[in-house]
Amino acid sequence: MPVNPGSVGNVGPQTEISWDSKDSLLYALGVGAGATDPTGFELEYTTENSQNTHQRALPTQVVVMGAGGVDFGDFNLAALLHGEQSITLHQTLPAAGSAVGTTRVAAMHDKGKAALVVLDTDVSDLGGRPLWTSTAGLFIAGEGGWGGERGPSSDWVLPDREPDHTLGYDTRTDQALLYRLNGDRNPLHSDPSFSKMAGFDTPILHGLCTFGFTGRALLHALCGSDSDRFGSMTGRFKSPVMPGERLDVHMWDDGSRTLFQTRVGDRVVFDAGVFTHR
Repeated sequence: MPVNPGSVGNVGPQTEISWDSKDSLLYALGVGAGATDPTGFELEYTTENSQNTHQRALPTQVVVMGAGGVDFGDFNLAALLHGEQSITLHQTLPAAGSAVGTTRVAAMHDKGKAALVVLDTDVSDLGGRPLWTSTAGLFIAGEGGWGGERGPSSDWVLPDREPDHTLGYDTRTDQALLYRLNGDRNPLHSDPSFSKMAGFDTPILHGLCTFGFTGRALLHALCGSDSDRFGSMTGRFKSPVMPGERLDVHMWDDGSRTLFQTRVGDRVVFDAGVFTHR
């Protein structure tokens, strides 16, 4: 059956989540940490036994630690693209820990030729204190047209001035093969025959890998590399990234928040970005 608009409000089972030092190190490497200067920068995110360095987890790691699945119908996996993503950190994410979380179908929007399914995940520590909230918008081609609401439009406006901060990183040509070890084994990012079926000449980078690179730039440019200060980030995936391309994050201070865009050259790949401190 296709996606089911009647599934809005469905809640998946409460799921225990656990991660260890190795998981945090692998995630950090998967989003490029350590590539710029492996012995002098980001050691707190890439090593667990460096002298006078306490291991930390990158805040965006929460996107690979989702709760249990929730049913919202059936669809062709090749038609799925990540459309939107937001995270809010209620506490600093430790390098290792345990938590419990639930995912619910928060909304389903009819985009005409596609459906946008919005999934909310709330995660708390074992003492019941909120750890993080994650919201994913899944764009599923061919699943619209049932007459539902299109959903809210964004009021984000690109500032008409040069960015206040710009920070960028090169991705590796094998970045998707490394990032997929965090759990997302969608063959769109590794199997050339599958990617061609989805309309791409070669496998593309995971959207959440682009999200992680972007989060690293926000962390270092706006938080002084201190994950305690990282509050929330949200935005929309605009166009695919090919492994090996360079990601540049452009940031504009806007009162209590920072607006941002991630680009490959002049091409916007992550749009309508908003960051806040915690």
